[in-house]
Amino acid sequence: MRDVLMMDAVGQAAAVRNGQVSARELAEAAIARIEAADRELNAVIHRRFERALAEIDAIPADAPFRGVPILLKDLGWREAGEPYSAGSAVRDGLVDAADGYGVVRLREAGFVLLGRTNTPEFGSTISTEPAAFGATRNPYDPAYSAGGSSGGSAAAVAAGMVALATASDGGGSIRIPASMCGLVGLKPTRGRVSLGPALGEGWSGFSCPGFVTRSVRDTAAALDAVEGMRSGDPYAAPPLPGRLAEEAGRDPGRLRIGFLTTHPRGDVPETPELTEAVTGAAALLESLGHDVAPGGPRALAETDFPLHFGAIVADNLAAHVAALSELRGKPVEPEELEPRNTAMVRAARGRSAPDHIRSLQWVDGFRRRMAAWWEEGHDLLLMPSLGVAPFPLGWIPPDDLSLAFGRTAHAVSFTSPVNATGQPAVSLPLHRNAAGLPVGVQLVAAAGREDLLVRVAAQIEQVRPFEHLAMR
Repeated sequence: MRDVLMMDAVGQAAAVRNGQVSARELAEAAIARIEAADRELNAVIHRRFERALAEIDAIPADAPFRGVPILLKDLGWREAGEPYSAGSAVRDGLVDAADGYGVVRLREAGFVLLGRTNTPEFGSTISTEPAAFGATRNPYDPAYSAGGSSGGSAAAVAAGMVALATASDGGGSIRIPASMCGLVGLKPTRGRVSLGPALGEGWSGFSCPGFVTRSVRDTAAALDAVEGMRSGDPYAAPPLPGRLAEEAGRDPGRLRIGFLTTHPRGDVPETPELTEAVTGAAALLESLGHDVAPGGPRALAETDFPLHFGAIVADNLAAHVAALSELRGKPVEPEELEPRNTAMVRAARGRSAPDHIRSLQWVDGFRRRMAAWWEEGHDLLLMPSLGVAPFPLGWIPPDDLSLAFGRTAHAVSFTSPVNATGQPAVSLPLHRNAAGLPVGVQLVAAAGREDLLVRVAAQIEQVRPFEHLAMR
């Protein structure tokens, strides 16, 4: 059964279909793995094992992922009748009344929903160490962070608890934990996956649902299962040419790829292991026949970007806290929040509605200035997935906010611009540092071109198979 657990989700689905293992046996094996591994990692904060096992017999026999276990990030991905904490004790006792559209589609695809994974409070930082649930540890080294905000999901997949888990990305929260835990993490184009019915958009469009996985084909097939606009959504992503699962293995052609090892803004310290990861990936892409050269969008050098991005995130957090106060029928007091979020809410309350609109309009212009580079004939941009070296738990201090915000800004320097533009980007596990910790590299495509990312990522995976942790 250990061999089946270490298969990817597409492989597990095939094993169930061909009778190698039953759906119940696979779910029970995943549950046993969670119970054994999570004592050290603290990746799964809510378990619904009995309900999951009871639901298996009702899964249609022809569901593409029938019997494949999955874990849901406890931010977004809402389930009817299950607690939803968003990493915060403020939501204690609150239960969702309806499944989110993404969860509906996961059920239709045949996944077995085993529980929910740890996330920082409201997903507002890049290390999963919430005061309410404790830190999630990296399976490669328990002293290290699994990243965030999808850190619980990434740790669970890397440790072999499940083959894939849901995630979301508002400033790097799929790509950063994928980098930290040696996984594939694709942030889709804005609007590719519906956030309904609870939301039309997350963080003013910055946040997108997705997955962390061990293979490119899993990422593609899982997105196929949940993608698509739903009635009432504020916008839709450009249509794909077909199913993403069919793009894996297709020749991407000869592509024009730019790459960056240092941030054009000049305020992010260069990290040798990131440079090594990107230059290695650039050489690999060149060996595959692509035209690869240093360079990237001029807009990335704009020094106003962090101010506007951070302000919009803080404004959204303040709005969320206000709505939460109404939902629970009493105000959320500052001392109920972690210091980071208290500071962000306070800063947002010092801004006006016109200030917020002006920041959104600035980002509109930034999006067009970024897009110009792709319109000039480039296909992909290669950059680090994480702007700093893999970091230990506690590196983002909860009480020294100046240090915490500064380190976070460096960490998301290569990811957050892509959230602002709404473009798709994928982190691939192509490098390890001297300590053996994973270091991901990121490929960014033009809006709507997840198909191109899947083709290139699968091409890379074929010639340089991804290495994953052996199950202990």
